[in-house]
Amino acid sequence: MTRPNIANVDRLHALMDEARLDAVVLRSGQNFTYLSGVVYPGTLARHQDLADSARAVMLLWPRHGQPVIIANKTAAGLAQRDAWVDRIELYEGYVESPYAKLADVMRSAGLARARVGFEQDYVSARDWEDVQKHLPQLAMVDCTGLMNRVRWIKTPGEVELIRKAADLLDDVYLEVFQRIRPDDTERKIHTDMVGTCLAKGFEWAHGILNSDKNTIAYAGESDRVIARGDVIRTDYVAYLAGYPGHQSRNVIIGTPSAAQREDYRINLEIYRATIDRCRAGTRVGDLHAFVMDAFERQRWAYKSLLVGHGVGAWWHQQEPILRRGSDIVLEEGMVLALEPHKDHWHVQDMVLVTGKGAPVLLSSRFPTDEPFVVAA
Repeated sequence: MTRPNIANVDRLHALMDEARLDAVVLRSGQNFTYLSGVVYPGTLARHQDLADSARAVMLLWPRHGQPVIIANKTAAGLAQRDAWVDRIELYEGYVESPYAKLADVMRSAGLARARVGFEQDYVSARDWEDVQKHLPQLAMVDCTGLMNRVRWIKTPGEVELIRKAADLLDDVYLEVFQRIRPDDTERKIHTDMVGTCLAKGFEWAHGILNSDKNTIAYAGESDRVIARGDVIRTDYVAYLAGYPGHQSRNVIIGTPSAAQREDYRINLEIYRATIDRCRAGTRVGDLHAFVMDAFERQRWAYKSLLVGHGVGAWWHQQEPILRRGSDIVLEEGMVLALEPHKDHWHVQDMVLVTGKGAPVLLSSRFPTDEPFVVAA
């Protein structure tokens, strides 16, 4: 073991007891990484994201007993180096079924007739049937919601890793923004963002960078030339030991107009008032309604699907999703990325929900009181 297990194992076991689960089998990248400590890069990462992969990697976590990683030979090396789990069972990728190997391991562990949680959103119907064929007396139940609840309360170790990733991403923003010049393209600046993230130690990064003149924000970066007076919007995620730095920052090229300063001010006022309401006991649907009301008072249209979301290992956007009508109640220990915004005025930070009072800002290195301006 190269570093301590920072997952919320006590909460996992308590929720497993509540659901009467003898074990969970974790196939998704977010749950596998969360409980194993293994962060697969590149090609191996895609095998975790694709439910139909013939090279699946899984984690069997029994309520009592030794957890086991089921892996093919290609994936085993990184697991042996980085995993918090000591036992690894191998199958031959493209020849043997990973689920047949899983069934053998479960049978040997005395779980052939147990009640076991599987992620229905990551285990295909074909593979679900494969497990049931090999273990006909196994009670298979969905544990997707249970694992969401486990992950959304962060341990101190997770919070510190998220804070470190946030600081590093803000360092990237500050460095790259200073290099922007009129006549740069969106594609050039985006390349600089991703390259600088990797140079500073992130495993991988993704996101968007668009001029306010490019109104299709999530269609990728174009060869559009940045001009004086443009507002650049961003929305980046960069992963450090599997955990995200996830912020959105604006930069204006040249002296901002009075209208730009006013829009930024109003957007920031709504944004910070939303953050202040991220307190334990607040209903998510009520938080969303607050933002909708604030935008309506400004006669602004709200175009995003959400006002924020939880963050966690592997994939940044996790429950609780801060969406219309949600009955999820905020709890102490949640880390949320808040992003209520008008069009390109996209400011986003990560905050920790506390037991008492206002949340704690985890992404504080980049100043947002005023628009960030690059001299043209």
